[in-house]
Amino acid sequence: MFKAIAALDYRTLRVLLTATMVTGALLMLSFAGDATSGKSEDNLLALSWQPAFCELRPGKSECRRLNAGHLPSAARQLSLHGLWPQPRGKDYCGVSDADRNIDKKGDWSSLPEPAIDAETLGRLQAAMPGMESHLHRHEWIKHGTCYQTSGGNDAADVYYDDSLYVTTAINRSVVVSFLTARIGNRVDTHVVRDRFDEAFGPGAGERVAFVCKQDGSRTLLQEMRIGLRGTVSPDRAVGDLIRAAPTVPIGCRSGIVDPVGLQ
Repeated sequence: MFKAIAALDYRTLRVLLTATMVTGALLMLSFAGDATSGKSEDNLLALSWQPAFCELRPGKSECRRLNAGHLPSAARQLSLHGLWPQPRGKDYCGVSDADRNIDKKGDWSSLPEPAIDAETLGRLQAAMPGMESHLHRHEWIKHGTCYQTSGGNDAADVYYDDSLYVTTAINRSVVVSFLTARIGNRVDTHVVRDRFDEAFGPGAGERVAFVCKQDGSRTLLQEMRIGLRGTVSPDRAVGDLIRAAPTVPIGCRSGIVDPVGLQ
């Protein structure tokens, strides 16, 4: 009798031990999944100087409005182009072939509208004039879908809230006050980098690259691309995110801060 009980206890012990080991393995897999989920921690924020963009694309709806004086805020701040998870080529995550083809054809009005709440939508309309040409749909489909690997129904809202958080911080900084004070004049981009250092800490400027475009004999400062490394959230200082990113070549060396209207 005692032998039977002992044998039963031993078998029971083996079952319990095996179950514990399996449970532990499942938990380890769960934790491993958690470690690889969440937001992209290597991103590039693209911000445009809208008057320069519209100098070369005056037919776009937002550019007609800007040049007619109906978008005064876009004339004196950087406009959100997009937040791009890195490395380059990390795009169209989980997107259907049909939507990918629509996007690549440039038929952005036929893309689905991202699920964004009313508060975010209002802020985005002020920060991204290109919404009038459905830029927000393109940016979400191509880049935003890769931003949050465990995203739920609010993934688009999170993507644009985080984009707006960093964009707003830069627009409220000395970087933009420096640019607006020099509208119509040429600026050296290494001096703009210095303003990033002033606003976001030493070394921040080395994480910013500049894109210039030719407009006849004029070279226009059209865009800056700011590296960000780490999880973007309101409790994370923008300067910390920028300085954690790798340094990059400066891009163009100088350009005109274009005024509104066709020059």
